[in-house]
Amino acid sequence: MGLAVFGLVLPLLGADDGVVLLAVDDTLARKRGLKVFGVGMHHDPLLSCRRTAVTNWGHCWVVLGVLLKPPFCGDRWFCLPVLFRLYVPRRVAGRKRLAYRTKPELAVQMLRVLCGRHGGRQFHAVGDSGYGGKSVLLNLPGNCGLTSRLKMDARLYDAPVKRRSRKGGRPRKRGVRLPTPAAMLAGRCRHVALDIYGRKDKSRLAGRIARCYAAPAKPLRVVAVEPLRGGRKRQAFYSTCPEDTAEAVLTRYAARWSMEVTNHDAKGQLGFEEPQGWTKPAARRTAPVAMLLYSLMVLWFGREGHRHYDPPHRPWYPAKTQASFADMLATLRCQSAKQEVLSMGLHGSGSRNVVKAVLHVVKQAA
Repeated sequence: MGLAVFGLVLPLLGADDGVVLLAVDDTLARKRGLKVFGVGMHHDPLLSCRRTAVTNWGHCWVVLGVLLKPPFCGDRWFCLPVLFRLYVPRRVAGRKRLAYRTKPELAVQMLRVLCGRHGGRQFHAVGDSGYGGKSVLLNLPGNCGLTSRLKMDARLYDAPVKRRSRKGGRPRKRGVRLPTPAAMLAGRCRHVALDIYGRKDKSRLAGRIARCYAAPAKPLRVVAVEPLRGGRKRQAFYSTCPEDTAEAVLTRYAARWSMEVTNHDAKGQLGFEEPQGWTKPAARRTAPVAMLLYSLMVLWFGREGHRHYDPPHRPWYPAKTQASFADMLATLRCQSAKQEVLSMGLHGSGSRNVVKAVLHVVKQAA
């Protein structure tokens, strides 16, 4: 079903030679009950802070989505989920006699399914540090790249120099040691202003082409960045496309945030956490439908719904010009109610007033 939804997204991705941006992340769906299949204690990012990590009981879903800017949505990025895998903890998998797979392994599995089905296209996945390790980097499909975070003390190396000596021995896999991302920021850096995360971000950044210890054969574009305001700490990123600019790497990684917005809207608007099924088939099938509905609603709004969108009057929010997912959902509900009322075959002078009254009630409820 997810591959069918991706087929509906393809017309929005442009020519076949364009690169398709993907986002991969995991999200927690809180549950109650001991007999629900696949539940366990997982990290809860909403209740955790920098000092204290909080866990919660529920399902952990690994989600793969397509990053794009739908028509009539301005410059806003949306993430349309297409593939899902339920992460089963090691202890639960052993008790149920199931093959245990880590979250990065599940992400690679989905990437191989999608990239293998569309072998003529180029893909580029974006993930946080949990999906930037060697378990993903060394197992990427041939037509898929990766952008992720890097540790500030990561060991970086130059390309190995071919030896001309006739002495025996194994050729070197790594070249000379290069400065770490933290050391890169200690040197001379460029000052740039980037339009990311919905604001103008001024930062110091340094970039170079290097190779990490785990994958010495893959040249990476490494970017170290230090924000000049906002109180955020220094970070480092990498891309498997060495020809990328530092600005392109940071902008691409910032688009990953739309995955977090998708998780929030799917839980708050579509009931991603609410399915009550506890058997294995129900647990694996029911919840992903909410994510697929999210993708279908955004696609519907881009093709048809924007023509019926009536921006609500919000005097306290005059700067808003683009429709949010809540607006898309309200528009879909209004159109569904309108078609239902019109199908009743009402006639007479008061039929229009009935339709207007129904639409007003639906808008207030939405």
